[in-house]
Order: sequence, then structure tokens, then C-alpha cells
Amino acid sequence: MLRTLFTVIALVTVPLVVAEETHLPNPIVSVKTTEGTFTLRLFRDKAPVTVENFMTYVDDGYYDGTIFHRVIPDFMVQGGGFLPDMSEKETRDPIASESRNRLHNTRGTVAMARTNDPDSATSQFFVNVRNNLRLDWTPSNPGYTVFGEVISGMSVVDYIVTAPTGPAGAHQNVPVEAISIIEVTRKSAL
Repeated sequence: MLRTLFTVIALVTVPLVVAEETHLPNPIVSVKTTEGTFTLRLFRDKAPVTVENFMTYVDDGYYDGTIFHRVIPDFMVQGGGFLPDMSEKETRDPIASESRNRLHNTRGTVAMARTNDPDSATSQFFVNVRNNLRLDWTPSNPGYTVFGEVISGMSVVDYIVTAPTGPAGAHQNVPVEAISIIEVTRKSAL
């Protein structure tokens, strides 16, 4: 009987140890822009598909040279898909929304941009410069997937959101002078 109990305990705890060993930490990335640098902690534990997608773009150098193409005071700054001439970069396939992860679009959080289709996010992301809880998932609203937060350099984001903007072709709220992402790099992880 005691032998059976030890066997059962071993069978239950071994998978827990293996799961703990394979648990990946939450990545830290640095976003260097023409206006300064800010640092993000990504929530792999809450939005694993979204973080993996974002990190693939980071590791490929995809964001380097893109611009913040949508800047709206008291709302957010969005980038990660357009070049300074407003041409859109080719992206990978869209990913499924993880907006039900119970993370909120609060000041300093980072979320995926998308079209009206909740499962259409690719490379574009935005940083909330205020609490935007209306962007959260509810039973009647598919919401926007929060997948990280600014852990340093929020003053840079606050500065970017003050940029004078205007229309650029079919796009509104585009900074008059391009604000570029020089590079996004992987740092340590937590």
C-alpha cells in the first residue's frame, strides 16, 4: 500500500517538476526610438501566442526602421508595421486573440493592434498612455490583447504622444516628422 502511494506521488510530482523546468520566463525587450528608449516586460505567462509572435518579429529585426504611424494624445501610440514613406511591411500570418487573459488596457500596457476581426493581429502594437478599459474583452466586445507593460522609459512614450500629427494618405494621426523605431532588442528575462 505504501509503495503504491509513493508511486502515485512520484507520477504526480514528476510532471510538475518537468513543467517547472520548461516554464519560459517573461521576456524583456528594449525599444530604441528616435525620441529615446523604453523597455517592455512581456507577459508570456498570460499571452503566450502573442508574446511568441512579437518575439519572432523582434528576433527577425522586423521592427527596426518602422515608425509610430498612429499617435493619439490621451489614448495611445501605435507602431510596428509601416516604414517612413508609409508603405506597409509584409507580415506573418495573423494570430488568434488572447484578449480573454484578464489583463487590462491600462496606462503603460502594450497591446496588439488588429482590424475588426479579433483574430487579425500581426506585427502592429500600441502602448496605452492612459487607462483604456473600453479596449478590454467583455462578452459583447472582443477587446485587444494586452501582452506586456512598459517598465522603464514611459516618459519617452509620453513625449511621443505629444508629436504634432496630420493625415498621410489614407491614414490619420501620423506624426508630421517621422518617429522611428531604430531597433527592438531582446534583453534579460524575468
